[in-house]
Amino acid sequence: MANLRLNQLTKRQRRQYFLTADRIALARPERTKKQWQFVSLLLAPDHVLRFQRLLRELEHLQSLPSTPINRFRRLVTYRAYRRLGVLLGFSIPPSVFGPGLSIAHVGTIVVNKGARVGANCRLHTCVNIGTAAGERHAAPTIGDNVYIGPGAKIFGPVRIANGCAIGANAVVNRSFDQPNRLIAGVPARDCGEVDTATMLIRATELLDGEPPVSQTR
Repeated sequence: MANLRLNQLTKRQRRQYFLTADRIALARPERTKKQWQFVSLLLAPDHVLRFQRLLRELEHLQSLPSTPINRFRRLVTYRAYRRLGVLLGFSIPPSVFGPGLSIAHVGTIVVNKGARVGANCRLHTCVNIGTAAGERHAAPTIGDNVYIGPGAKIFGPVRIANGCAIGANAVVNRSFDQPNRLIAGVPARDCGEVDTATMLIRATELLDGEPPVSQTR
């Protein structure tokens, strides 16, 4: 449903959809008045939300024509995104995660740029989503509503179906094509049925029940 709606949006609407879905997935409130927002940023900065907003802004700018002003905006945004990513330990490239990304905590996360992850992914610390040894582009494809626990490692051109949960410290080096399965162990195995609705917020499903993005801004 999220992909169907995204195809109907303009680039500006798509940007707003991703930003809103991420905020909902992170369980963050809507923005307050600017003066209170400034005070809150000084007293208790939300670094994870800030990083995800920069990530989405960079994705949006990369989709725009390469005019001098857009190149300048991309450079400024990339530097801020890169600097904050280094501070937080995040190595997460643009255009990998679908809407509704939720990074649970600050800490090391490494994701290969060839990976593709669907909507509403809940991502914990010390996760590595990478290629097979000696490969550059053979990266995982992960479905919607997938929970990835702390320390999980997912390598190679594997597929993870919708609604799966990957347990803490699991090492996933083969595909799991059946949806709604608990994947755990070293090497990972199917440990039975699971419902990730209790582990993450399906932000895109909440958004798809609302008016079009252009009417909610």
